[in-house]
Amino acid sequence: MELRTTPTLLYLDAVSVSFDGFKALNGLSLTIAPGEMRAIIGPNGAGKTTMMDVITGKTRPDEGEVVFDGSHDLTTLDEASIAVLGIGRKFQKPTVFDSHTVEDNLRLALAGDRRARTAVAWRESAAARERIGAILDTVRLKGARQKLAGSLSHGQKQWLEIGMLLAQDPKLLLVDEPVAGMTDAETHQTAELLRTINAEKTVVVVEHDMTFVRALGVKVTVLHEGRVLAEGSIDQVSENERVVEVYLGR
Repeated sequence: MELRTTPTLLYLDAVSVSFDGFKALNGLSLTIAPGEMRAIIGPNGAGKTTMMDVITGKTRPDEGEVVFDGSHDLTTLDEASIAVLGIGRKFQKPTVFDSHTVEDNLRLALAGDRRARTAVAWRESAAARERIGAILDTVRLKGARQKLAGSLSHGQKQWLEIGMLLAQDPKLLLVDEPVAGMTDAETHQTAELLRTINAEKTVVVVEHDMTFVRALGVKVTVLHEGRVLAEGSIDQVSENERVVEVYLGR
């Protein structure tokens, strides 16, 4: 079958994934435009994590098309190849190097050749220093650059990991429940941070916190039983009777 080309950055069409007879994704179709930020919500078991696993190459779909940046068939690529194409994923639990400084965490994450010979001979360039400084500004950690990552608050660790993703210069960021466990103030700051990042990057946010989703002010896709149940603004999906029934519980 000839792969179609598409002007969207991310294109999923009729994607299905089964685990031991359970359909985690059941004909999921979804498009994300270049420069868009999209919020993905839905009850547990709706297929949100499986969707991200398919996009990043962790899970191979049984059926369907998954196309990135117009022409790359993600169903034929492994996780490393997909990362190189420009898809970065932040998992719910932050995974930073606790015994290294904030600045060193970003230094380790900077995009570039990480083969052993190159790493041994590597010297930090002025451009790399400038890039690290810019990321520290973006993720609101400039004042913590020499702190050990392990000493940061939970929210700051989440921001650092987002900064480490930015250091890899992805075209698309997949962010999984970024405000879980955050204070109200950190949640508000994270919404501002993602809006700032979205000025230059395409962002997909999977989240349960509806107050946070509302603060993002973006189009919302509701998943249920492995497919799209509803799409629209947060107000539109919140008033959808099926969404209320299966997710919001009112």
